[in-house]
Amino acid sequence: MSPALPASLVLVGAGKMGGAMLDGWLAAGLEPARVTVVDPGLPPEAAAAWAARGVRLDPAGIGEPEAVVLAVKPQGLDAAAGAVAPLAGSGTLVVSVLAGKTIADLKARLPRARAVVRAMPNLPASIGRGATGAVASPEVSEDQRRTADALLSANGLVEWVADEGLIDAVTAVSGSGPAYVFLLAETLAEAGVAAGLPPETAARLARQTVAGAGELLGRSEAEAAELRRNVTSPGGTTAAALGVLMAGDGLAPLMREAVAAAQRRARELAG
Repeated sequence: MSPALPASLVLVGAGKMGGAMLDGWLAAGLEPARVTVVDPGLPPEAAAAWAARGVRLDPAGIGEPEAVVLAVKPQGLDAAAGAVAPLAGSGTLVVSVLAGKTIADLKARLPRARAVVRAMPNLPASIGRGATGAVASPEVSEDQRRTADALLSANGLVEWVADEGLIDAVTAVSGSGPAYVFLLAETLAEAGVAAGLPPETAARLARQTVAGAGELLGRSEAEAAELRRNVTSPGGTTAAALGVLMAGDGLAPLMREAVAAAQRRARELAG
């Protein structure tokens, strides 16, 4: 087990994201017996599967855990807080992946908790390829920060920001970002159909092109701009297309506008 992983952990919410995180922790060496899942809405078959792997499903008698991870839906925080508040003590690290719930929100509902990390993962975290932004309250110690980093990085990249206000920018870039990429695949397929390809062929080509380019970007040490230049021959077909996408009214200003809109909405939702 990684020395940064906690000796005892309570996971509140074992749905798609929480379950994926738990899978990542167990794969990283966290002993199942050290984990307690608190999720009244967990389907019986899922509860049985976790129990079969040695994960506890009853928090009775576990004492104050080293870490609590909140992975319920944001609207479920108030309901979950009743069960979590007695567990999260002054020495407990609280890690939240609840969109729109600030550190102040979390402390108000967990009054004994002091060390709080707010994180914003994205959908690819469910397959271990996530991009997560995180911010720590001032009470989080260096050891607790390492623990939070170990928990979050089990599902992909973690980037720490110093100001909680930047979590809204993280949400706009990486939290919502997968939807932008999926839209790119959609519109590329539609353009292929407009160019004469059968819809099924265009969809398959667009899907694999986006997936393959993403995998290449992930594996390469080169910057995205360098990879773009590497596949752009002067005067060629790619250059002709990029002349449209990189025009003054092309993709760049649209993306800035889209990210700004998402950032504004994130601020509104956070209150």
